[in-house]
Amino acid sequence: MTGAPRTVLVHPDATVLAEATAARLITRLVDLQSAAAPVHVVLTGGTVGIRTLAAVAASPARAAVDWSGVHLWWGDERFLPDGDPDRNETQAREALLDALGDALPAANVHPMRPLDEAAGIATPEDSAAAYAAELAVFAPEGSDVPAFDVLMLGMGPDGHVASLFPGHEGVGVTGVPTVGVHGSPKPPPLRVSLTFEAIRVAREVWVVAAGAEKAGPVASALSDAPVDVTPAAGARGTEATLWLVDAAAVAEVGAA
Repeated sequence: MTGAPRTVLVHPDATVLAEATAARLITRLVDLQSAAAPVHVVLTGGTVGIRTLAAVAASPARAAVDWSGVHLWWGDERFLPDGDPDRNETQAREALLDALGDALPAANVHPMRPLDEAAGIATPEDSAAAYAAELAVFAPEGSDVPAFDVLMLGMGPDGHVASLFPGHEGVGVTGVPTVGVHGSPKPPPLRVSLTFEAIRVAREVWVVAAGAEKAGPVASALSDAPVDVTPAAGARGTEATLWLVDAAAVAEVGAA
């Protein structure tokens, strides 16, 4: 597997993990902005992902970030109407984006298009194509996606990341940065996701996982299981790959 080697950082529990990841994200954004702009960050949903965003919102240090120079993207989305409470975008707005207010320009927020037949977004493939086009606008020459500075991923109990599920055809899709997903084993069945080709362009990939139910797939991913068995094994950044986990999630790592 190409990409940066993994660094595993273990936290006592999910609460500390979310707060530490939030502090790490704020610090990384400040560091990046001291050298270049704009900064491109990919957000994730899930319990710990949203708790991390809420912890960013609650941190006084968030004011050290120039949010006008930050572009926010998503690694995947549930293909549902705008404002649906199950959409990652909806949850992220409630946890962080609304709190940032005018500090974060609306044009810097890049959600995946929701189900909207009147606007021509009737299928996950429609949304995926629209997102690919938007990604291309911010991509450097020779690429079809931005060089994401930080790309955050949650991981499911089945080892999926983004909406790339074990045994699903989306895991092996190449040549495009986004894919429509049908028949997701985790509701809702229709989703949109970045492909692994897009994920692996990121400078830093952070996989954030907590809980005993994640212990098996964490151990599988860290032992380089096949990607079609444990998709999280395929998540790598070009410069850094961080696994930010709690103690329960690594309970089976190294087990015989």
